[in-house]
Amino acid sequence: MTTELNFPVYRKYKNGKSYFKIISATNFTEVQMVGNKKMVHHITANTYPEKLLIHDMLHNFSAHWDAITEAEFEMVL
Repeated sequence: MTTELNFPVYRKYKNGKSYFKIISATNFTEVQMVGNKKMVHHITANTYPEKLLIHDMLHNFSAHWDAITEAEFEMVL
C-alpha cells in the first residue's frame, strides 16, 4: 500500500542547520544556515543519490529529519 503525499512537504535536520521544502519527488528547496547567513538552494534531482535523498526525506526521515510546518519553513526563509 502506497501512501499518497500532498506536496509540499517540510522537513529540517535535527541539528537545525538546514530546512527543506520538498516540492515533488524530484524537486526541493533547502535553506542552509551558515553562521549568521542563510543560503537557499533549489535542487532538481537528476541522479539516483539525489532522488534517494528526497525519498528518504519523505519516507525514512525520523533518524535525520523532523517534520515541520510551512510556517516554520517560511520563518527561516
